[in-house]
Amino acid sequence: MAATARTLEYEFSIVRSAIAMVASGAAPAVTVGGLHFGEELIRPARRFALQAGVRVVPLWTCDERGADIRVELLGDD
Repeated sequence: MAATARTLEYEFSIVRSAIAMVASGAAPAVTVGGLHFGEELIRPARRFALQAGVRVVPLWTCDERGADIRVELLGDD
């Protein structure tokens, strides 16, 4: 159980870093892939991204059992 919590926190720290990178203007978009807990991170990542002025877009796997996370500037369609 502790390993799961550590992995979840580690993956969320990577997503937060991607959000900070896009929000700072260092990159127009960043995709974080290979997450074990991508689906679980979407909701908290969206809240964090909204506060930073960017958005989070889930990129579902083909079997829809997980997701990578893409961080983009708002209005970047």
